[in-house]
Amino acid sequence: MKKVFLIGDSIRMGYDKYVKEALLGAAEVYYPAENCRFAVNVLRFAHQWKEQLGLDEEVDLVHWNAGLWDVLEPDGEPMMPIDAYASHIARVDRRLRQLFPKAKLVFATSTPVIEGGKGFYVRHNSTIEEYNKRAIEALAETDTVINDLYSIAAKFPESYHSDVTHYKTPEGTENIGGAVITVICRELGIKANEVKIANFEPEKYTAENIGM
Repeated sequence: MKKVFLIGDSIRMGYDKYVKEALLGAAEVYYPAENCRFAVNVLRFAHQWKEQLGLDEEVDLVHWNAGLWDVLEPDGEPMMPIDAYASHIARVDRRLRQLFPKAKLVFATSTPVIEGGKGFYVRHNSTIEEYNKRAIEALAETDTVINDLYSIAAKFPESYHSDVTHYKTPEGTENIGGAVITVICRELGIKANEVKIANFEPEKYTAENIGM
């Protein structure tokens, strides 16, 4: 059976179990119990998540994202300067190849927000777009597949949002999760099961897991 490793921020935490249920019988799906946050966090902790989950080099696909924490603007400018962000994206890509040498890599772009966050949680879609572009450029010379979740979610009505950042509504979960499932199935040559969203229960993450 195929093995899939999902790495990402709280957007990933909204669809991870949905993906796991859809791929039941076709792939074993793993993901950290925590919010993976910044790109530098993924670089720092990827090997620990691998160990915690009991993964080895036989992982077939890693689907990962990082960016929504990097673009936070608590003092009027992004937490991570864009050049440093692009550099970290390239470094994470190389690190994941070291940890999972047989895996196909899929990078997901950061999703759009409803602007108007306050305090620490201020984000702007124009900044997210710039960071997504630089991330894609940083990976251009690799065979990493780009899953452009930003472009997909940008077409969603506002009602798909559960708050200014997340898509934990049934429609949001189904559509973002579906986009992730589609790429995974295409890259691994497997088929997904139907998950009835009306009966779906996401992972019950705590505030501590999410790190908000």
